[in-house]
Amino acid sequence: MRIRLKDGGKVLAFLSELRRFERMPGGENVPWRDLHPCLHEKTATTSFDTHYFYQDVWAFRKIVRSGAPEHVDVGSKVDYIGFLTAVTKVTFIDIRPLETQLDNLANLPGSILSMPYPDGSVPSLSCLHVAEHVGLGRYGDPLDPLGTAKACAELRRVLAPGGNLYFGLPVGTPRVCFNAHRIHSTGQILRCFEGLTLREFSFVDDGGGFTVNADRTAADSAKYGCGLFHFTK
Repeated sequence: MRIRLKDGGKVLAFLSELRRFERMPGGENVPWRDLHPCLHEKTATTSFDTHYFYQDVWAFRKIVRSGAPEHVDVGSKVDYIGFLTAVTKVTFIDIRPLETQLDNLANLPGSILSMPYPDGSVPSLSCLHVAEHVGLGRYGDPLDPLGTAKACAELRRVLAPGGNLYFGLPVGTPRVCFNAHRIHSTGQILRCFEGLTLREFSFVDDGGGFTVNADRTAADSAKYGCGLFHFTK
């Protein structure tokens, strides 16, 4: 087990609780090899990642309301993909194939830079917290400073006329946090999807607050917000 030096007080409290537990009626003797300290979960509220929580709910609701009989996702969180199979057929594309068997789910190895679809052929499409990583090598992809822009161009290419694209990534003051991700202004993203119509922009701010139909000006001043764009072609 790995314990950080600053957790010394928590470790002592953990060992005290262990001794007390073992001495209680019915308490088991716990060998050292079976110790698994969880030192940071005594919190007043349940913690969650605000970007992923709100973006997945946002996209899921929109796809359900659209009544799409089939949906294609590129690289989003697999929990979201799994839940989505309860309401529609899903094809999941990722450079790291998802090796699972689930009803209503088809897994395709592939790249967001070269999707296995003809031009204008995908009527329902999502890509959430993915494009900001493209070209930074984090997931074994080749380095490319234009990675995010090229990913957006490929999504735009395969989206069908009249189709819906649900797209999310970090927004705020533009910068590259190598090799984790990029942060883009909303204007940069709109230019990447020139020719598409923005139906909605929603936003998770630096404090974790979620706003539907948000002010893009506020989003562009964020340090690390999450912009959610609903485009149609």
